[in-house]
Amino acid sequence: MKIAYVSFEVVPFAKVGGLADVAGALPKYLKKRKNNVFVVMPFHKIVRDNFNNLKLISEDFVPLSHELKQPFSVYEGKLPESDVVIYFIKNNELFNTKDIYGGRDLALQSSYFCDSVLKFIKEIHPDTDLINVNDWQTSLIPAYLKNNYFLDDILGNIKTVLTIHNLGYQGIFTRDKFDLTGLPDFIFNPEYAEFYGYTNYLKLGIIYSDIVNTVSKTYAEEIQTAEFGYQLDGVLRSKKDFLYGIINGIDYEEYNPLTDKRIFKPIKNYNDKIENKLKLQEKLGLKISKDVPVISLISRLYDQKGLDLIQEIIEYSLALDFQFVILGTGDKKYEDFFNELSKRYPKQVSSNLFFDLDLAQKIYAGSDMFLMPSLYEPCGLGQMYSMRYGTVPIVRYTGGLADTVIEFYEEGNGNGFGFYDYTSKDLLNAITKAVFYYKKRNKEWKKLFDNCMKSNFSYETTALNYEHLYKVALELSRGGED
Repeated sequence: MKIAYVSFEVVPFAKVGGLADVAGALPKYLKKRKNNVFVVMPFHKIVRDNFNNLKLISEDFVPLSHELKQPFSVYEGKLPESDVVIYFIKNNELFNTKDIYGGRDLALQSSYFCDSVLKFIKEIHPDTDLINVNDWQTSLIPAYLKNNYFLDDILGNIKTVLTIHNLGYQGIFTRDKFDLTGLPDFIFNPEYAEFYGYTNYLKLGIIYSDIVNTVSKTYAEEIQTAEFGYQLDGVLRSKKDFLYGIINGIDYEEYNPLTDKRIFKPIKNYNDKIENKLKLQEKLGLKISKDVPVISLISRLYDQKGLDLIQEIIEYSLALDFQFVILGTGDKKYEDFFNELSKRYPKQVSSNLFFDLDLAQKIYAGSDMFLMPSLYEPCGLGQMYSMRYGTVPIVRYTGGLADTVIEFYEEGNGNGFGFYDYTSKDLLNAITKAVFYYKKRNKEWKKLFDNCMKSNFSYETTALNYEHLYKVALELSRGGED
C-alpha cells in the first residue's frame, strides 16, 4: 500500500492538539510495518520560522478545481528519527499567521490546501492507493475525489479514510465558502454539503469517504447518538457499516520511563516512582512527604475537560489530605480559579498556568494519580502517558477513557478508578476511593502501580489496526461495494 497521511498539524513542526501527536507518530509505525507512507501538511509560518533545512522540490503548481488559482510550492523534509518523508504545501499569503488556526479565512485555507494536496499527489505520487485525511480541515479531499476527479485516470482510483479526532469541530461556514471550493453546486443541499443553511466541511468528508474512523470504539458508538453527535448523528448512523473506532497510541520510544531524560530518575520499580514524587514536591514547593498522595491535572483548561466538576468539589476533597498539581492554559475563568486556589493552599496546590513539556513529564512521573473527568473524550492521551509512568488515572468513563481505563478491584485487576454519571458527587467518590487505596491499602496500590506499568498502548498495535482498515477500504474498490 502507498498511503498519503494528510493533516493540518504534525509534531514537531506545528502542534495545537492531540491530532499533531498522532500525525507525527502513526506514519512512522506504519512505515515500520513496511507500508509506503508519506505525510502532507501546510507550510505554516511556524514551520518557516523554525525549520530551515527543508528542500524545495517543486513550485508553481496550481490547484485543479479551487476558485483561488494562486500557485503553491512543495517542500520536503523527514519526520524526526525516521525515514518517513513529509511534504509541505507552501502559499505564503494563506499560511502566514503565528497561530496555525489564526488566519482570517480558515475555510479558504483548508479548501485550498485540500485541492492542492490532490494536485501534488497527481503530479508527484500518482501511484498513491489511499489518502488518510484527518478532521474537518482536510475533509474536502474525499468530496473532491468523488465529485471532481472520479473520472481522472490517477485520482479516480484513490480511496479515502477519514479519521475524526473530535466531532465538536466541524468546519461550519457560510454558503459563499462552499462556492469558492469549486465543488459542484448541485451538492449544496441538505443531503450533502448544506447544514442548516451553512456549509459543513466535516459532513462532506463523512459522506464521501470510503471509510470513517474515530479514535476509540466507545466514541464511535457515542457519536451516533444525539447527545454526542453534534447534529451529525444521523449522517454517522447512515455510515455505520463503514464506521470504525481505533484507539490512539503513544510513542513508547519517546515516552519511556527507563530512558526519559526529562524525568528526575528512571522508573524501574515503585521505589523509583516515590523518588520522582519527592523531587516533584520539592520542585513545586509542596510539602515533601511520600505518605501524601499527589493528584495531577495536565490539560487544556476548557469545559470539555470536566473542570466545572473539579471546581465544585476540589476544596471539599482537599480535606482528604492530598496535593493537587495543575499544568495547562485555557479559559480565563479556570486560570483565575486555579491561581486563587494555589494562593489559598500554597503547600497543597501548585498551579502552573502555562505548558512546558519537560515539566509535564516530571508531573506524569512524579504524581500518584492523574485526573481526567472529561465531559467527553474521543480518545485521550493523558491517561496513557500517566500509566506509562505508573501513575493511576481517575477518569470519567466516556470515549477513549472507557476503552483504556479498567476499574481496580481488590482482586488485583484493573489499572485505575472512574465514574459514569457526569456529576461532581461521583467525581468526589472516585477521588475518595483512590486516596483510600493509596493510604490504607499499600499492597493493593503497588499492584495497581504494576498494572499501570504493564498496560500497553503502543503505536505498534494502533498501526496494525490502521493497516487493516486501509485494506478494508481498498477491498471495497475491488469488490465494487462502494
